[in-house]
Amino acid sequence: MAALLGTARFVVRPLLQVVQPWDLDSRRWVRALRRSPVKVVFPSGEVVERKRAPGKQPRKAASEASAQEQREKPPLEESPSHAPSTWEESGLRYDKAYPGDRRLSSVMTIVKSRPFREKQGKILLEGRRLITDALKAGAVPKTFFFSRLEYLKELPIDKLKGVSLIKVKFEDIKDWSDLVTPQGIMGIFAKPDHVKMAYPKTQLQHSLPLLLICDNLRDPGNLGTILRSAAGAGCSKVLLTKGCVDPWEPKVLRAGMGAHFQVPIINNLEWEAVPNYLPPDTRVYVADNCGLYAQAQMSHKASDHGWVSNQRLPKFHKYEEEEDVETGASQDWLPEVEVQSYDSDWMEAPAAVVIGGETCGVSLESLQLAESTGGKRLLIPVVPGVDSLNSAMAASILLFEGKRQLRGRAEHLSRDRSYRE
Repeated sequence: MAALLGTARFVVRPLLQVVQPWDLDSRRWVRALRRSPVKVVFPSGEVVERKRAPGKQPRKAASEASAQEQREKPPLEESPSHAPSTWEESGLRYDKAYPGDRRLSSVMTIVKSRPFREKQGKILLEGRRLITDALKAGAVPKTFFFSRLEYLKELPIDKLKGVSLIKVKFEDIKDWSDLVTPQGIMGIFAKPDHVKMAYPKTQLQHSLPLLLICDNLRDPGNLGTILRSAAGAGCSKVLLTKGCVDPWEPKVLRAGMGAHFQVPIINNLEWEAVPNYLPPDTRVYVADNCGLYAQAQMSHKASDHGWVSNQRLPKFHKYEEEEDVETGASQDWLPEVEVQSYDSDWMEAPAAVVIGGETCGVSLESLQLAESTGGKRLLIPVVPGVDSLNSAMAASILLFEGKRQLRGRAEHLSRDRSYRE
């Protein structure tokens, strides 16, 4: 056993290489030969400087020269309004929703319910075009849900700072979307305030002294179409009384096609507060689709041709005549507002047009306001046998007729001015 151990002692080799002192000295000399000396000193004391190749400088001198060049080089002029032009420069980050993430469902539960929507002050916008219009108008975004990063890159980058960006599956967006073909992006915005909004300059330049008052409109599609017509006609403002559908409901937003961000909208108003939002000396005109007492108040020519409906609304009928039990005399409670055809000359700036819902029609308060401001009831003639026009159609006809009359009056005044000159 001892013999085996002794044999193993001579077989074992060291794991680390042993470096001899003369090896180190030789390596030092090799490194020295590789260097390029600056000066050569001979034993006699003679010093010879070596010339360097053109373009080469010592490291120290080169560093000093480069530092001097940096100091002499004028700084780059940066524009004070420089904004990141690409997604990478902006440094935006987004989160990815994993299975079981309830952020999308919890937010959708809030924005799809009117009580929760009004309490939280949030609305839902869907689609790149609608979201872009809202961002340009100054609406404040809170959260974006998207299925592809390309959809998010199409939005203005400077508007996305501080916004929660969450990437979800397209199937999740499709489950909560109201569109037939979802566009893959949803935005949660703070409920816009018409005072803080920045509406398009072209819209403000073509704005007319014409307002629209929606009275008890309950159909989302009709209200969205009416808002779109109001924006197209150049209305300066749209007022919604209590009882109207919420203008920020998803169906109204979809039918409005961006009109919410082109014309100021003030909703949930009491009739007592409506005059506060009207310019001084505004005349209020009421759209009359059923033609109450039209045959008695309009010319016989129109009645003879059958362009007036003789139907009566039950809602107005209870206000028209009320019999006094004690005296037996009937009292007239319906305000006396003159009826005229919509194509007659009625537009005098400033003016407001009241559009009522198809179910209940215009309210008594709207007729009282028209009477107090010297307005009229505008009748749109229909063929006998036709009940009435759609509210959105009636609003479009009256608004663009008012615009035509204003334009004709302005042209007439300009011709008179040029004739006098």
